[in-house]
Parts: sequence; C-alpha cells; structure tokens
Amino acid sequence: MSLHHDLGDVGIASALRRDGRVAGALYLVVVLTGMFCLAWVPSQLGTDAAGAAAQVGVFRAGIAAFLLMQVAFLLLPLAMYRVLGDINRHAAVAMVALATVSVPIGLVTLSHRLEALALLESIGQHPPASVDAAFQLSLQRYGHGMFIAKLFWGLWLLPFGWLVLRSGRLPRVLGLLLLLGGVGYVLQVFGGLLPGFANSSLSNYATLPAALGEIGSCLWLLLFGVRVGVVRTHSA
Repeated sequence: MSLHHDLGDVGIASALRRDGRVAGALYLVVVLTGMFCLAWVPSQLGTDAAGAAAQVGVFRAGIAAFLLMQVAFLLLPLAMYRVLGDINRHAAVAMVALATVSVPIGLVTLSHRLEALALLESIGQHPPASVDAAFQLSLQRYGHGMFIAKLFWGLWLLPFGWLVLRSGRLPRVLGLLLLLGGVGYVLQVFGGLLPGFANSSLSNYATLPAALGEIGSCLWLLLFGVRVGVVRTHSA
C-alpha cells in the first residue's frame, strides 16, 4: 500500500511539473505579445493618422499580437487551475472566471483597432482632417475598452497570488507581488476616474509589482515547473 501511495505521489508530482511548464509557456506568449502590442507598437506609431499610416505594417502586427495574446490568456488560467486548483477550489474558480471575463472585453475592444486600421488604409480617399478625426475617435474607444479590461487583468491576480502564497509551489515572494499587482491594477482603474490621478506617480508605478510578479511567475514556471514538496492539500 505504501509503495502504491508513493508511486501515486510521484505521478502527481510529475504531472504538476508538466502542467507548470505548460502554464509557463502560455504565460510567456501572454507576456511577449503583451509587451509587443501594448507597449512597443504604440511607441512606434505617430500621434495622428498620417504618422500611423507610415507604420501600417506595425499597426497590423500589433492587432495580430493582441489576438494571439487573448487566445493564450484564455488558456492560461485553465492551465493554472491544473497547477493550483487542489489548493482551494473556490479561489481557483474565481481566478479562472476573472481572467476569462477579460477576453471577450478585449476582443470587442479590438474591433475599434480594426476600425482604425480601415481608416489608415482609406487615407487618400477622404479628406485628411476627417480621417484623422475618425482615427482618433477609434483609438479613444479602444482606450476606453482597455480601461475596463484592465480591471479584470488586476482582479484575477488576487486569487492567483493568494493561491501561490498558500501553496508554496512557486516562491511566495511572487505570490506577494501578484497580490500587490492586483491591488495596483484596481487602484489604477478606480483612481483613473479621479481628475489628475492618471498623471500621478502612484498611477505610474501601481502596476509595477504585477509586472514583476507575472514575469517572475512566467520564468519560474517555464524553467522549474512547480515545487512539489506538498503534493495535495485540502480543497475547501
């Protein structure tokens, strides 16, 4: 009986390590595509339609990367559920639900980016002033949608970070960073409704713990999988 029990634990530990690396690979896709489409692409585009039209290939690549990010982010919490779901089922379900909600919001929001792309491709067929006004409006609508999606990008980190802290399957410092990052996202969203908050230092650094925690979790999972000193705990 003891031998069978030990073999069962070995099998569970092996499965956890495998699932951890799968989650790490998905997280890497989310991190890389997110850095590309949310940070690098906007930095390459001009502030008006004419400037963006000069980089229309980059604009298209950003849309493709955003789509890929959404697919990976839909699968990521499911992969994390396999890693952490036995620690606390309720928290793990909340983690999956909160992350998943952001995906349809992101995809609907992307439609405004597609509208902007169509406007860039129509330059020369309409007066420049009208194209630029419509382009700016599309980007503004895109920004509003991203503002809503950002709330759920933060909320899912709260149960995720708590599960990491409780399980010890990843370094607990990562769990703490994830929790702080989740709070930072929520603070940034609700604080963004207040005049002047968006330009404050608190707003600029509120999501830094999330970036450190998510990149750190991604790399740890990809390189090491998960710690399996405690294979199973209660699932209350």
